[in-house]
Amino acid sequence: MQEIPIGRLNIAAGSGLFVMAGPCVIESLENCLDIASRLVLIAERTAVPVVFKASFDKANRSSISGFRGPGIEEGLRILAAVRDATGLPIMTDVHEAGQPAAVGEVVDCLQVPAFLCRQTDLLVACAKTQKCVNVKKGQFLSPAEMSNVVEKLRSAGNDRILLTERGTFFGYNRLVNDMTAVAEMQQLGCPVVFDATHSTQRPGGLGHASGGAREMGPLLARAAVAAGADGLFLEVHTQPEQAKSDAACVMPIEWLEPLIVQCKQIYETVRS
Repeated sequence: MQEIPIGRLNIAAGSGLFVMAGPCVIESLENCLDIASRLVLIAERTAVPVVFKASFDKANRSSISGFRGPGIEEGLRILAAVRDATGLPIMTDVHEAGQPAAVGEVVDCLQVPAFLCRQTDLLVACAKTQKCVNVKKGQFLSPAEMSNVVEKLRSAGNDRILLTERGTFFGYNRLVNDMTAVAEMQQLGCPVVFDATHSTQRPGGLGHASGGAREMGPLLARAAVAAGADGLFLEVHTQPEQAKSDAACVMPIEWLEPLIVQCKQIYETVRS
């Protein structure tokens, strides 16, 4: 499997654990720089590469009144400032086919949200940037159906693809995780990431917003790495209860370093 460049990092299946982390949504430049600077230190101390992730827009909030972010123009300005200040590779979500070209000029990896993973025009537009594209598996899809997603991206001339497992709908307001999805999607020839924080989400569980069980995130992260996941997606915040998006499942950033240490040990053990 080829190496996938994400900024100054090169990602490949089996080449070492990597982590994608940051706040769910851009709240302010100061908040992003605070979190990103801590991620730099964590990456140095654990020797596990980190990609900074934050969204300039959360277009699928439960409520019309939910905080969505600063928008594309201000959001990209903030993400560029974080990249320049910290040197971290940057990832953000895109929601419409008209966004990837501009976003690809600033970030190192474009992320397609789970609800949009079948949107052909969006996938093709992302692929055409020639940047790494991380696609979250829709909660409504089987792992095998992600082959169609991969085919769409490759048909546009881009093989820099990551796939992310983030849970499957199981009745109302509930997600369940099938760890065999990691191995199934790896058979498509792409590194597979496990989203441990969104997997604890309870969609729409609070009525006006999604609920969650953040305390289960570390357990799921360890289980996914034991199942063979190549990387982890972990949303973190300095004040989780005050986070403007996914406050019920985003992790305190203090949890991150010890969790990465544990998961790195598991990663190396299962591959030894």
